[in-house]
Amino acid sequence: MSDPQDSLKQLRKDAKAIFEAALLAVDPYDAVCRNLRMDGEVLYVSGEALPCPRRVFVVGFGKAAAPMAQALEEILGDRIAGGAVTVKEGHALALDRVRVTEAGHPIPDERGLAGAREIVRILEFLGKDDLALCVVSGGGSALLPLPVEGVSLKEKGAATQALMDAGATIHEINAVRKHLSRVKGGRLARLAAPAALVSLVLSDVVGDDPDTIASGPTVPDGTTYANALEVIEGREIRRQLPRSVIGRIEAGAAGEFPETPKAGDPAFQRTRFALVGNNMLALRAAAKSAEGMGYRTLILSSCIEGETREAARVHAAIVRESRASGNPAVPPVCILSGGETTVTLRGGGRGRGGRNQEFALAAGIGMAGVREAVLLSAGTDGTDGPTDAAGAFVDGTTVTRAEALGLDPHEALDGNDAYPFFERLGDLLTTGPTRTNVMDVRILLLGR
Repeated sequence: MSDPQDSLKQLRKDAKAIFEAALLAVDPYDAVCRNLRMDGEVLYVSGEALPCPRRVFVVGFGKAAAPMAQALEEILGDRIAGGAVTVKEGHALALDRVRVTEAGHPIPDERGLAGAREIVRILEFLGKDDLALCVVSGGGSALLPLPVEGVSLKEKGAATQALMDAGATIHEINAVRKHLSRVKGGRLARLAAPAALVSLVLSDVVGDDPDTIASGPTVPDGTTYANALEVIEGREIRRQLPRSVIGRIEAGAAGEFPETPKAGDPAFQRTRFALVGNNMLALRAAAKSAEGMGYRTLILSSCIEGETREAARVHAAIVRESRASGNPAVPPVCILSGGETTVTLRGGGRGRGGRNQEFALAAGIGMAGVREAVLLSAGTDGTDGPTDAAGAFVDGTTVTRAEALGLDPHEALDGNDAYPFFERLGDLLTTGPTRTNVMDVRILLLGR
């Protein structure tokens, strides 16, 4: 008879390998190379042929912007006349023709502001015979900060933090941010016109909505000032927001400021949008890896949203049901899901952790006592919240092991304090910056 601890160790090893396969599938350099190629004077973008001028400029923003720009340098060579991309601190690469700026994320800083101004200068300089290639990835909204007149960078950052603390979804956060920005919500496309503009995008949002990824700076905006005001009221954060932010949103909703450009605006006549990678691509690669290890596989969804701990409890229930009845899948099985849940801060916001660690903790409580079951929840960007961990592992023994160390999992969950909990257990997953970002991946493994 096999040792149960040996079985759990193998399940954890398999889960980590499956996660690494998911990351490999959404490598941003490879994603661009798969979707872009040159043939003579013609540039093919996701199979669509476009004339390629002798002068091309590269701009971009997001955690994956540097390797995406690196791929463009490889493909286009000396056609690239210059460019600028902004990445999260610690995510830079040395490029030959494109300037790379590191900046703060998720709260914007002065470095991001300088990077945004440089991108604007490049796009405003372009003429009708030029081509701009814009690489966009997760984190791009915070890394392209250029507030409207009357709102400071600090005030806009405070608004973002208030939304995050209230558990707002990325869609809600971006609806507000777009209406506090001079470049988001399609406004960057206006700056690039009349040049041709092609956006190469690695999605980090549920549903891959173009106008939500990085707050949609190069595509028509489907939100309004009124929508932004609804988010503020719905999340009950009016008192937490600076007066300048509330004033701008209310004035815009009253028609005192022009709306972001919508579908049909002349700014989009020469724009193209190409999705080069997303969460489902990562999940399919994970499933293929698991199948190679002998697991049956089931992808639940790439669109899991909602309160983190509630989504985690549902996943724990699926684990229990699969072990007890073979539904929805008979072990050995790998059950996968993706998306981006939200954490509502409790306990005064003093806890440390991120949505993946909180997901794992809540799931671990629900999985207590289940035989040969492991769950890994991790962010594909390698950073879970304001910590150095990508996520965490749990299994059916997590609760008992924690209690043996004097740890209370319920207390840690109530205080959003998962990081020190998993640090004591040795169950954190630390990858370092992956330079990609397609939301989160959750891997549930049940052995025989």
